[in-house]
Amino acid sequence: MQQATAAAAIRDREALRSRLRAAGGELDRDGWLLGDEGHDRAPGERRQAAVLLGVVERPGGPQIILTQRTAHLRDHAGQISLPGGRMEPDDAGPAEAALREALEEIGLEPGKVELLGGLRHYDTITGFRIHPVVGWIEPPVALTPDPYEVEEVFELPLSFALNPANHRRDSYDRNGVKRHFYVLPYQHRYIWGATAGILVNFARLLAD
Repeated sequence: MQQATAAAAIRDREALRSRLRAAGGELDRDGWLLGDEGHDRAPGERRQAAVLLGVVERPGGPQIILTQRTAHLRDHAGQISLPGGRMEPDDAGPAEAALREALEEIGLEPGKVELLGGLRHYDTITGFRIHPVVGWIEPPVALTPDPYEVEEVFELPLSFALNPANHRRDSYDRNGVKRHFYVLPYQHRYIWGATAGILVNFARLLAD
């Protein structure tokens, strides 16, 4: 109920900024998703990555930009993702990396994004450590997806992502091990894995 109330209250940039600021960075408390279940099984040093949780102002309420990845990619082919990717040595930090990747993947100009804050890093079973960066985007915004990486760009209502009733649990068996994870089923789409985990963390942060 508290998260549903938060979703109704966040209608603009200042409300979102205020919520992020009020959270103060206490993101390692009990109840947060540190990453994919079984993420500790990934050997070796983690590869650093950053994603942009871009929130667009719309007349019907804020929307989150998501992408459908193309089917031929080596990592997370065909999955729904936040714009982002690996951090490069020249990147000053997660924010710069997230903005660079968003420009490369969907043609989002960095100047259109007002950075509001960030979320706790999220570790994946594939060995990535993802740093989510939250940004506000004022229309008009023109996007040009990279056809090699992005099959489609679409928007998810912020109110849907923040509503705990939409945070479902699913599982599958691999090599005799059952893996559990969150899913946000939206229309005909199946949002799961790291993207769903990051969105669940986002909702929990804003509910505090």
